[in-house]
Amino acid sequence: MKILVTGANGMLAKEVKEKFAEGNEIIATDVAELDITDGDAVMKFITDLKPDYVINCAAFTAVDKAEECYELADKINGDGPTNLAKAAKAAGAKLVHISTDYVFGGDLDVSKDYKEDDTKAPVTVYGKTKLHGEEGIEKNMDEYYIFRTAWLYGVGGNNFVKTMTKLGSTRDEISVVSDQHGSPTYAKDLTEIIYQAVTKKIPYGVYNATNNGYTTWYDFTKEILKEQGIECKVNPVTTEEYIEMMKVTQAKRPFNSQMSKAKLEACGIVVPEWKDGLRRYLEEAKNIEE
Repeated sequence: MKILVTGANGMLAKEVKEKFAEGNEIIATDVAELDITDGDAVMKFITDLKPDYVINCAAFTAVDKAEECYELADKINGDGPTNLAKAAKAAGAKLVHISTDYVFGGDLDVSKDYKEDDTKAPVTVYGKTKLHGEEGIEKNMDEYYIFRTAWLYGVGGNNFVKTMTKLGSTRDEISVVSDQHGSPTYAKDLTEIIYQAVTKKIPYGVYNATNNGYTTWYDFTKEILKEQGIECKVNPVTTEEYIEMMKVTQAKRPFNSQMSKAKLEACGIVVPEWKDGLRRYLEEAKNIEE
């Protein structure tokens, strides 16, 4: 297959390129090679290239910064995927797009989890622009996969695991938010989900795609430190207490990012547990450092 990967320098794109490399022709672009917000450029590039798949890893992911940059975030997260969908359809290609739990309201009771067709009610600019992207794809083509993920981390660049490891190694105690619930997701596992979906040709549509199992940032942190034998006291705090303590202004965070993977698993897709993903990530990160 000929596969176009956008946002090629990002954490997820690097995993995608590596996973799909064998037996496929990978064309990887970042904004310098292809600005997905330029509809005409996207149409020409993709119809000339005629890929079998377009895997869109390009996104404006800075949740807090998006509050001040609505127009830019919406161009990248909303117009970009819409442009890709139009061009992919014209070229006879399939589209894979990465979305987010932020398209939901995030206030569902934590005894429940979000299903793919639950009401979308984003409360942040980031969530609104990502929903715009989903809708743009759905209106302009039929052969697409939208994978909603959350709490993503992986090798390359900064991530929550790396930050907590550093803080835990250099401080006697740290405070971590304990009232936000979700599924830490290893970028390699999300990539594997995408790979399985494409190779197994599961039905097109929207899928929740995080590691299995639910936790909080507080319990996630405790697991990160425990796995590495790091001695540090972790104090649970509410989101409100954290904002007051750190003197920060931030976009509203979802209290419930829990998303059901039942639809994905019904298609025969294997979804590892988050603790298993964390262990494999730490092993990979250690090997890279060595």
